[in-house]
Amino acid sequence: MRIALFTDGIYPYVIGGMQKHSFYLAKYFALNKIEVDLYHTAKSSSAIGNFSCFSEEEKKYITSVFVEYPSVGKVPGHYIREMYAYSKSMFEKFKQNKPVDFIYVQGLCGMYLLENKKRTVIPVGINFHGLEMFQQTANFKSKLEQYLFKRPVTSSMRNADIVFSLGGKLTDIIRSRGVAENKIIQIPIGIDETWLRTKPVKTNSKRKFVFVGRYERRKGIEELTQVITQLLPANNFSFEFIGDIASDKKIISENVFYHGSISDVSKIKNTLAEADVLVCPSYSEGMPTVILEAMASGLAIIATRVGAVEEEVDASNGLLISPGNREELKQAINRLIELPPTDFEILKNNSIKKIKNHFMWDKIILKTIDEINRAIVTNDQ
Repeated sequence: MRIALFTDGIYPYVIGGMQKHSFYLAKYFALNKIEVDLYHTAKSSSAIGNFSCFSEEEKKYITSVFVEYPSVGKVPGHYIREMYAYSKSMFEKFKQNKPVDFIYVQGLCGMYLLENKKRTVIPVGINFHGLEMFQQTANFKSKLEQYLFKRPVTSSMRNADIVFSLGGKLTDIIRSRGVAENKIIQIPIGIDETWLRTKPVKTNSKRKFVFVGRYERRKGIEELTQVITQLLPANNFSFEFIGDIASDKKIISENVFYHGSISDVSKIKNTLAEADVLVCPSYSEGMPTVILEAMASGLAIIATRVGAVEEEVDASNGLLISPGNREELKQAINRLIELPPTDFEILKNNSIKKIKNHFMWDKIILKTIDEINRAIVTNDQ
């Protein structure tokens, strides 16, 4: 089988959850001896010429197709115009390459292809991951920005042969956009076995919380900062942030530490392993990879009921709260500060068990391959 994988970059050359998912798709397709034409971009083509992120054996099955990312200025709607131009360049390169059996599209990378679907008889599957444009927003500005995405995303999903959903509320969103039930394929994202701990590090007597992510309004950092500030005087806990946080958004306290952006994966793993709780207070999400990484590291989780988060987190391994609700967030952090160590260990161990049972890439890729094969057979009939 040969698959064309349309992406807007792959981890670690482009940072993001979708880019990390693209990396693992290519990696595990290759490990299963499936040929992959990997369409991707980055700031510099020379930075990824050797694909050092893949093993030599994996690279035997992966063909790099670099697509220059365009720039169309910064006026409103620029991102959609850029993605349309990018998807058109990708399609033009695709036409020049070897025929494939299936096209796997990440996000808006298939805009031009799906707008002109009649030009190809090859089955196309699309994955929009978070579908944030149909979820709750933090403010009116964010709502306006998301509005621009609704039409092209809906059109792409309806024109695709199958639509991959990460599950939970995301499947409901896809249905609500008029996508036929028999076109929706529910498959979660996964975690690589290198992240998996056999058991969590012993719970800290002074509970240690951690947030991982870039500064973005929908991530709920403002609400989290307000809650931490309120709780610090009366509670024995510490909080760490991984990711770029603006100086004027930082809390000045010996119990709050900002690592900044970390590119060294081993350092991220160590920081997570030494913590007790990951806090993910987003207004909208898909299925956050960082939650899976934290679970694999043996952490309890506080997260919002958005996207497919409820597939990852339940009462067995953490607490779920409403997005944007500072009081619920405060209560959740307080509850885990006060939770007895024996009960805390249960939450942490359950996180590891859930990863082993449901979110390992070696199992997820087999289901993905089965669904792609089924789409190919259906398309040939």
